[in-house]
Amino acid sequence: MPRPPRLSPDSVTAALADLPLWSGNGDGIRRSVQLPSFRDAVAAIGAIADVAEEMDHHPDVDLRYRTLHLSLVSHSAGGVSELDLELARRIDALLP
Repeated sequence: MPRPPRLSPDSVTAALADLPLWSGNGDGIRRSVQLPSFRDAVAAIGAIADVAEEMDHHPDVDLRYRTLHLSLVSHSAGGVSELDLELARRIDALLP
């Protein structure tokens, strides 16, 4: 299945207006979230992993105690694609 193309910087900026918890540019988007406990953060990673596997598109995840740092980029596109934006929307639906 072909991957979607890299979005223009203007398209990424416009999309981030609808994803206020995310920041970034055409090279990647990021979000950090603090969960109530370490176990909650680990459970959130499991829920994100389920969505990522379903989409066959995987975020970079960094867990620091109860804070998750998430990064999205479509390496095959050389930057942000529609897949990253869709994964960001789905992650937002899972997290506070």
